[in-house]
Amino acid sequence: MIDSIKGRAIVLGDNVDTDQIIPAKYLNTSDPGKLAPHFMENEYPDLVGNIKKGDIIVAGKNFGSGSSREHAVITIKGLGISCIIAESFARIFFRNAINTGIPLIEAKINVSEFDEISVDFSNSTIMYNGKETHFKEYPEFLKNIINSNGLINYVRSGKW
Repeated sequence: MIDSIKGRAIVLGDNVDTDQIIPAKYLNTSDPGKLAPHFMENEYPDLVGNIKKGDIIVAGKNFGSGSSREHAVITIKGLGISCIIAESFARIFFRNAINTGIPLIEAKINVSEFDEISVDFSNSTIMYNGKETHFKEYPEFLKNIINSNGLINYVRSGKW
């Protein structure tokens, strides 16, 4: 598994659904570069301009609910988001993200926009604002998928 990630918090709320992440009018492409500029554009029109590669999305409950479309995950990957931390994830979004190589962490943390966050996967800890929160370690097979940058690359590697 990736040993650690450091990034700034991009704070979103509860029940962020796939239609909010990428509006349906952009679903005519699967190109991350064409999808990423439209991330959360209806709710936060100026957000994309403030996101830097390596940032970490921090959200509340039920992140990624809605349709099973992979476009939401492709959009987030296209932004260069390094990790998503949320209290809970919609199951299909969780699996789509893992299959695309984006690490997800179920944890509740209280941060403000652009606060620095450090994630240590070897110790299953998140450091933020002088606090430490532990999260459940991934099973080995999920670590292998993430380390391969997604399910397709993992299968192609023959390491399964």
